[in-house]
Amino acid sequence: MTSTPTARPVVDFWFDPACPWAWMTSRWMDEVSAIRDVDVRWHVMSLSVLNEKKDDLPQRYRDLMDDSWGPVRVIVAAARDHGDQVIKPLYDAMGTRRHPGGRTDTAAIIAESLAEVGLPAELADVAGSDEVDALLRESHGEGIALVGDDVGTPVVAIDGVGFFGPVMTPAPTGDAAGRLFDGLALVTSVPGFYELKRSRTAGPSF
Repeated sequence: MTSTPTARPVVDFWFDPACPWAWMTSRWMDEVSAIRDVDVRWHVMSLSVLNEKKDDLPQRYRDLMDDSWGPVRVIVAAARDHGDQVIKPLYDAMGTRRHPGGRTDTAAIIAESLAEVGLPAELADVAGSDEVDALLRESHGEGIALVGDDVGTPVVAIDGVGFFGPVMTPAPTGDAAGRLFDGLALVTSVPGFYELKRSRTAGPSF
């Protein structure tokens, strides 16, 4: 990817379907797509891959990482077999059940989401195997290459310049969503700009 400006910005969005903060940002990006002339391309990354070599994770978080392999593997397999156009609707189906839906029955979420999107049920079998892990790591690596290892999901890049985030709650809508995108686009145009951050004081509000 290059940072050459284009008349119609290309937004690359990396997500892990298990992450509620990535879900919030993806809802904002849906708003942006409705009010700004942008080309959004959806990609997977993996918190499980990001954290697999960290030995100091709390057990609760390690359990979450173990459970997070399945959904992202299924999305990768679906894209491999049926094209990248299935990534976003499958993510939407999974995320709606897991995040605002509050469900944690991962196997059922995967099965129902595949059915909703009209994809073969046997894709669910990939959740428990490493069949597509090379493709998953490739996609993950492309996003992380833009921002470094000391971040998480989502990663959002505009015309090839990427940042971790933005992280927000609730996701802004309407004109507020457009203004936030305009600000992010401005930040990506400034060489050498790296970070804005403050501590979160609220959880994701779906």
